[in-house]
Amino acid sequence: MTNPATRDIAPKSLPTIFECSVPGRKGHSLPPLPADADALVTEAIPKRFLRREPAALPEVGELDVVRHYTRLSSRTMCVDTNFYPLGSCTMKYNPKVNETVAGLEGFAGAHPEESEESLQGILKIYHDVSQALSRLTGLAGCSLQPAAGAHGEFTALLVAKAWFDDRGETGRCEVIIPDTAHGTNPASALRCGLRAVEIKSDARGRIDLGQLKSKLGPSTACVMITNPNTLGLFEDQMHEAAALIHEAGALVYLDGANFNAIVGRVRPADFGADLMHINVHKTFSIPHGGGGPGAGPICVRDFLAPYLPSPWVVFKDGRYMLERDCPKSIGKVRSFFGNVNNIVRTAAYLRQLGAGGLREVSGHAVLNANYLLSLLAGTYDVPYGIRCMHEFVINATRQKNLGVKAMDIAKKLLDYGFHPPTTYFPLIVPEALMIEPTETESKETLEAFAAAMLEIARLAETDAARVTAAPETTPVTRMDELAAARQPVLAWPKA
Repeated sequence: MTNPATRDIAPKSLPTIFECSVPGRKGHSLPPLPADADALVTEAIPKRFLRREPAALPEVGELDVVRHYTRLSSRTMCVDTNFYPLGSCTMKYNPKVNETVAGLEGFAGAHPEESEESLQGILKIYHDVSQALSRLTGLAGCSLQPAAGAHGEFTALLVAKAWFDDRGETGRCEVIIPDTAHGTNPASALRCGLRAVEIKSDARGRIDLGQLKSKLGPSTACVMITNPNTLGLFEDQMHEAAALIHEAGALVYLDGANFNAIVGRVRPADFGADLMHINVHKTFSIPHGGGGPGAGPICVRDFLAPYLPSPWVVFKDGRYMLERDCPKSIGKVRSFFGNVNNIVRTAAYLRQLGAGGLREVSGHAVLNANYLLSLLAGTYDVPYGIRCMHEFVINATRQKNLGVKAMDIAKKLLDYGFHPPTTYFPLIVPEALMIEPTETESKETLEAFAAAMLEIARLAETDAARVTAAPETTPVTRMDELAAARQPVLAWPKA
């Protein structure tokens, strides 16, 4: 852990590329334009789209540009440089071999409109990954089309809706969602034309079976359950909940965001799940965050499989092919094959670990979380017991009474070189700090993080101003986040 005493001098601000600009300096040397260049441009581009004056771009040399962006990149906080304990995000390290495999020419250079004969390798990977996910979940049907976890939720709910409509049960328009759920759950229901109905958690932080029973009825389509839930607790009455849901004629939807805690050990179908999505960036391995392309496969029971997005990859007559004769399918939800390279990354991860390795993944994720929780319990309040699954929630109520809020603690962690945990979620915990170490972090990293958290708690008692003024060592210190959200400055100001 970095000693904050050695980091009292904040690094100098990095000048913007505009501030590096020197009039007349160029980073390129191009041959002169032909005499008829203007006429050629006007012919190719309508005059109304042509710029009337040169763009106000920075004038810098190539070396200046390279150095500027290289320095800037060194200030990026990411899993490859820092511990990222973001609860419910599972910011695990992604093995670089998976990136290498996904970048192979046969995958990265394939064209989606090639013939099936020339795409046999990709089709095989899709077929194999689908089967692997079905084995891990216990759910026979699988689609790899959805482009993200939330997109998977949306797609799976469309499948459920199509199944009910096909049965003539068009009145099933409600989705029951616990108060600990991710915000994507009610959003996905709404986008499908369904209505979200909230139920409260019980005193143990789990589904209140009495509330669940009172909300179930002929209008219920699904109950969306996250297991383990966002408090890091296993829903130990899952069988009873599933029985109530099925008795009401509804389906059990599993939010697979926390599948990393049970993968290789528990199949969701065995505790009653009928359909689920899988965040492969959390449970397996693809780049996480940054707004790039994702993947959110869904798995469903056999009676729901005919409604999955089409086409399906099947193996027939010694070759892999796309099955397009899918009369009950909801249709495509993603162009071509979806994000192929992410499915390839997932395939590489699954092949490296195998069933035994995946069992170790979930075991170490739970072990790391419980070890870290044991180091923090006592100094921070733990609202729902001192045992957890892959993540846990502590609260900073004790520190708030000293003038230090959860957000202050999160900001101060930056001075120790750690990314903050998730703050103020789940909403049912005041001053919540939601921490997930994942299985890829070492014992030494967990202990360093715990030491920083304990030091911050000590500062809250002895020198609260050092916490509330944090961060002190970053290029940008405490900002007005409300103003940044409501009045963002998105362009370089013209002189």
